[in-house]
Amino acid sequence: MIEFDSVTKEYPDGTVAVGDLSLRAPTGEITVLVGPSGCGKTTSLRMINRMIEPTSGTITIDGEDSGSVDPARLRRGIGYVIQHAGLFPHRTIVQNIMTVPTLLGWDGGKAKARAMELMERVGLDPAFADRYPNQLSGGQQQRVGVARALAADPPVMLMDEPFSAVDPVVREGLQDEFLRLQSEMGKTIVFVTHDIDEAVKLGDRIAVLDVGGRLAQIASPAVLLAEPASDMVADFVGRDRGYRALAFTGGQVRADDEPTVPLGASVEDARAAAGGARWLLVLDEEGRPAGWVEPAKMAAPASADFLNRGGTVARADGSLRQALDAALSSPSGRGVLVSPDGALIGTVPAGRVVEAIEAERVHRTEGGAS
Repeated sequence: MIEFDSVTKEYPDGTVAVGDLSLRAPTGEITVLVGPSGCGKTTSLRMINRMIEPTSGTITIDGEDSGSVDPARLRRGIGYVIQHAGLFPHRTIVQNIMTVPTLLGWDGGKAKARAMELMERVGLDPAFADRYPNQLSGGQQQRVGVARALAADPPVMLMDEPFSAVDPVVREGLQDEFLRLQSEMGKTIVFVTHDIDEAVKLGDRIAVLDVGGRLAQIASPAVLLAEPASDMVADFVGRDRGYRALAFTGGQVRADDEPTVPLGASVEDARAAAGGARWLLVLDEEGRPAGWVEPAKMAAPASADFLNRGGTVARADGSLRQALDAALSSPSGRGVLVSPDGALIGTVPAGRVVEAIEAERVHRTEGGAS
């Protein structure tokens, strides 16, 4: 556990970056720090590994006052990931990952074996081992940064907006990979982001800091979205927090059978299957949704090159937010629901998802009243 006890950081000019901050980051969980610019998120993070020294108060890690530990020894036991990865440009990928184990005196063979293991674990091709950072994409470099932070198997990791410098598609993939790794490793993580959606997706607990580094609220994502403690928190979380909260709401939504054709289906077969409907769902060779076609406009077989891929796909056992998003974003107005292995289950219109949302709300209300 990481614990802040009345921690303040005041600079010589009188600026208070963090004011009397007290919070706990539980062992094995992801605690996310969010808040407006200038609220002391990064300052708070960097005080944990003493890259910034607190003016007053104490920070303890598993009961030990970090201020009593030699800073170099402290940092070697804490993984640290920043924007743009912060890799050494003159060192190869495997050498970058080996940095902390080498500093700790690991045998070269052991350190390299650990680095190669972590490359695979974070989804990097082992063939990249002897390349240099400038030969990798931004997303690949961030994976190297995560691998380097994990190299000595530290119990604590600090992550300062690690995914903010990559495009949205790569960012989502990195977030998913990060959650997978955390489910396996169970690190104690403090994560800084300015993106409330990222905080909601990744955090077990979210700490909202106000200007001056004062704690406005700390809670689980579901509680934060449903019960903001102040106008400041409500404004920061956003006016669409009710929609975001659906990510934590499950519920049964009845799916309808959906006419389909396989990739490569002829124009005649597609029009026959559609039965006059404007849109028709196309499945790949494994029975997974590949996209939509408009049979009336088809002039050639249902090739992957001509599919409308608009619309997200939701797992039937997922959240109501996923189901609603699938329905609202679909060109046909029908959300595609799939099994955990991606096979088509059926489709659902937005109106039915809204009915399920209301039924779940009534259920919760009646359950709370009783």
